[in-house]
Amino acid sequence: MSVIVTDQGFAPDTWDRGFTALADLPANDTPCCIDIPSDADPSGLANRVSEIDMIRVDFPSSADGRGFTIARRLRLMGFTGRLRARGHVLADQYAMARRSGFDEVEIDETLAARQPEDHWQARADWRAHHYQARLRG
Repeated sequence: MSVIVTDQGFAPDTWDRGFTALADLPANDTPCCIDIPSDADPSGLANRVSEIDMIRVDFPSSADGRGFTIARRLRLMGFTGRLRARGHVLADQYAMARRSGFDEVEIDETLAARQPEDHWQARADWRAHHYQARLRG
């Protein structure tokens, strides 16, 4: 079972509409929910972003930051739906995930046990957790 991390803390995953892999997208139909791997180019979704309810971007490793770039590109393309990071995102990366455009992070129960809710909550004020704010203070 997955744990969803938001600015309010941990919550169960209540999304029940499923996901379509980016590689399996039909040419003429846009599904409500799409899974994007970290090595994908999201530019093919540019004309469809207004029709998509949720996009989930995979993070295969905590050292793989390509998902942050994908999130930023999706937001710049006009995607206003729900944007979720999934996989190996660490609590220390939560502020970066939020700043790049993610609404939430999906982690497994093992990671949630290793990095409990208070670790994530310490980063929930994501607008204040960047080096520029620390330099100004």
